[in-house]
Amino acid sequence: MSDTDRPVEERVGDVLRERGETVAVAESCTGGLVGSRLTDVPGSSDYFDRSVVTYSYAAKQDLLAVSREALDAHGAVSEPVAHEMARGIRDTARTDWGLATTGIAGPSGGTPEKPVGTVYVGVAYAAPWESGDSECAVARYEFDGSRTAVKAQFAEQALTDLLTAAQDQ
Repeated sequence: MSDTDRPVEERVGDVLRERGETVAVAESCTGGLVGSRLTDVPGSSDYFDRSVVTYSYAAKQDLLAVSREALDAHGAVSEPVAHEMARGIRDTARTDWGLATTGIAGPSGGTPEKPVGTVYVGVAYAAPWESGDSECAVARYEFDGSRTAVKAQFAEQALTDLLTAAQDQ
């Protein structure tokens, strides 16, 4: 079996373990699925800190320090909120990586600008203090399918984005 044939969560674990880094996850639309997949890997306690499901605006504010302004101006399913979620979980958990998902799993709730199947994935990295190299990137994706199918695709994409970022760091 080639490395790319292995589940992405295993490959994420290998990279984080090898680098001695940790990750925490802030989930909205995935409802804990990303954290579940990470913890499906034996030994994930070496690098996995926590997954926080922040479905409501209040939960995003309370647990991740997402600003009222970002939520009010852009809505929960937006690049600014995904950015604040990823940075918020990274910083509150004091991990090297923060991973966030916010999207519309459906079957209702979509708009022409943000159709059902839209997800924003945020990946935040904490570089050493005073290096100025900490960063956060957010990407938008659109998937098709049932609610459970798009949630699975959201989780897969989030883990893939984390893997890519960790390998590039």
